[in-house]
Amino acid sequence: MLVKCETKSNRVKGLSFHPKLSWVLASLHNGTIQLWDYRIGSLIDKFEEHEGGPVRGVCFHASQPLFVSGGDDYKIKIWNYKLRRCIFTLLGHLDYIRTVEFHDEYPWVLSASDDQTIRIWNWQSRSCIAVLTGHNHYVMCAHFHPREDLVVSASLDQTVRVWDTSGLRDKTVSIGGGGGGPPSSQAAGDVFGTSDAVVKYVLEGHERGVNWASFHPTLPLIVSGADDRLIKLWRMNDAKAWEVDTLRGHFNNVSCVMFHPKKELIISNSEDRTIRVWDCTKRTGIHTFRRENDRFWMLTAHKNSNLIAVGHDAGMVVFKLDCERPLSMCSGGNLCVVQERNVQLIDLDSGLNGYRLAACRQASNAMTSGMKSLQYNTYNSTETNVLVYYTQDNGCYDLFVGEANVKGDKNFSAKQGNAQAVCFTTRNRFAVLQQSGGIGIYNLDNELSKKFDPPVATDCIFPGGNNRILLKSEEKMVLYDLTARKVVDEVSVVGGVRYVVWSQNGQYVAFMSKHNVLLAGKNLEYHHSFHENIRVKSGAWDENGVFVYSTLSHVKYCLPNGDSGIIHSLQNPIYIVRVHKQHMTFIDREQSVNRQRLNCTEYLFKLSLHQRKFSDVKLWITNGRLCGNAMIGYLKRKGFPEVALHFVKDEQTRFNLALEYGHIEEAMTAAQDLDDVSCWNRLGLEAIRQGNQQIVEMVYQKTKNYDALSFLYLITGNIANLKKMLKIAEMRQDVMSRFNNALMLGAVEERVKILAEVGQVPLAALTAKAHNLTEFIPKLEEQLQGTDISAHIPSKARLFLPPQPLVR
Repeated sequence: MLVKCETKSNRVKGLSFHPKLSWVLASLHNGTIQLWDYRIGSLIDKFEEHEGGPVRGVCFHASQPLFVSGGDDYKIKIWNYKLRRCIFTLLGHLDYIRTVEFHDEYPWVLSASDDQTIRIWNWQSRSCIAVLTGHNHYVMCAHFHPREDLVVSASLDQTVRVWDTSGLRDKTVSIGGGGGGPPSSQAAGDVFGTSDAVVKYVLEGHERGVNWASFHPTLPLIVSGADDRLIKLWRMNDAKAWEVDTLRGHFNNVSCVMFHPKKELIISNSEDRTIRVWDCTKRTGIHTFRRENDRFWMLTAHKNSNLIAVGHDAGMVVFKLDCERPLSMCSGGNLCVVQERNVQLIDLDSGLNGYRLAACRQASNAMTSGMKSLQYNTYNSTETNVLVYYTQDNGCYDLFVGEANVKGDKNFSAKQGNAQAVCFTTRNRFAVLQQSGGIGIYNLDNELSKKFDPPVATDCIFPGGNNRILLKSEEKMVLYDLTARKVVDEVSVVGGVRYVVWSQNGQYVAFMSKHNVLLAGKNLEYHHSFHENIRVKSGAWDENGVFVYSTLSHVKYCLPNGDSGIIHSLQNPIYIVRVHKQHMTFIDREQSVNRQRLNCTEYLFKLSLHQRKFSDVKLWITNGRLCGNAMIGYLKRKGFPEVALHFVKDEQTRFNLALEYGHIEEAMTAAQDLDDVSCWNRLGLEAIRQGNQQIVEMVYQKTKNYDALSFLYLITGNIANLKKMLKIAEMRQDVMSRFNNALMLGAVEERVKILAEVGQVPLAALTAKAHNLTEFIPKLEEQLQGTDISAHIPSKARLFLPPQPLVR
């Protein structure tokens, strides 16, 4: 069992996969419906409008943003998960509702209830269109056939029933199409009780109540599970249905049973705390998954992938029965890949179709492929050498040796052996990790040439370069030189290495675990390591030394210096095998090889910047359409704000960026375009900080900050302009500004005039007497009317003049 997501909650009674998104609905015994993203293992939403106990049935619609639920409150609820609420309720059942299900084509909902009936509802008209009666005990489940107009139901009356709904289909289509027969004939049919859904077969054979029954996705088969602990397989044709076989193995009630949608398997779960996998063809048990404390209640499979979800007493588990990773390895332009258990060699430079080299071993059972890895000998250019490793028979391998430059299908014979792991070491040698823990070096005739004990306890081996081998010891990777018989270096990868990817020139290596990646040089010199929250699936080095890798949801890149980013998102997981000349070759889970253009602009720009190839940087800026705050932030962090200015079109952002990094001329240009007071003020402050008096003067003139402008002329010794400021103040009739400018100029006569004009005669007289301005004193004393101000004059009064500036 390859567990993808495990949740903890109240007992799970109902489950449903979303047909496209990585979501699963779980309805709980406490009445809550949970929506989980199984890819990242997080709870997205909860729906809690059901009252009065368990919600036993739940189902997503195939195309609409809807799901249906049925509970012990006798209600069927239709929910819109985008609106995050129930949009309407269907009432009619008189007891607990066991299962609910949408039809894939028609606007129908199928429900099974403890009131001994099955109902079909039209969710668009919000009405019940058929009631299927015939069971005489609780109806535990009901399901639509995937293609035909049939319904299967299972009941505690010990029977499985198959119902024909073609009459209902005809009626739905005729109403929807606006046609149909004469109204009188339809009315007569209704009066005389002609049913739109009739029972076609009654399958009897279980000795106790039947809990579950389901159709085969393609064949005329039904599987059922009951409280008699048996699983029965039934076949049907147009005339009858009959029992084919009985599967024995569970030792408590069988809760749920179904056919695997893609493999010839039957999967069942039970209150005996096990999930069992059966071979549908041989009708034998293949595997049993046990859980210590929790009984299993519910089982469902994704229609389009190999995912299975099971509900138990304490939550649910989403898992796969087998790994879907395609076996492949790329060397230069050659891709070696296993497709439909055949080893294919594809020349990627000439196309995506290749030639068959050899056939792999048959799988030991229908559940698992048994294949673990494929190794292509990159050191041998004169022959084609391929190693395929299998997990069956406690670990074994096939060695295929044939001519190079294959043109046409071949059938290389296999040389076989047993091993824990295998990898090529030189042109004509490969290493085998033996069951004893020793490592044997074999030639291409599969003959042992030498054997040695590794320096560490080794649980797997990987290629390490010519005459070198990588030894995996738990979370440690050791590079061992086979010629010198010594350890070159070692690194540790959290979580333990699963895959090793070398660059084409052998200068870089990437170690990948479930969530961690470590990048190193050819002698394991540490470059960078990083952690991903969701699973890392694959990766490849491009010709520039950039590691491009895929997670479950994204294609990303990482430069050797640690800079990283997202290239694009993914709808489905892919396995990257080659990145070359801005094109990515990858394999999907259907084992088909695909190629697409990769937007490498961002990482090639960063790489050029890191290597300080500024001519390339300019080229990428001109042609690359690079933009956004992330790129600007990156350039700021790296100390290239002047490069960031090339990206920015928005004048406000250009102004902020130029100001932040002291590019006063750029800021000036942007401020002129913006012509905003706050921008001019900020520019003035930065110009003062830099001592750029010309820009400060211009800013004060733009903002009409006359007092600051006067002070600027004072401290810079610009007496001529200060005199102009005095005249401007006079024209503006600004008394305080006139007085301040006169004070800064040392113009005593002007100060006396200003004080007299505003009625400050004592101050005017005092100023005139202090500076012995005889032409003003008589007139001012006359206005004082005998008041003596001589006592207020300081004994050593002198004219206050502005200081000389240090620098003009």
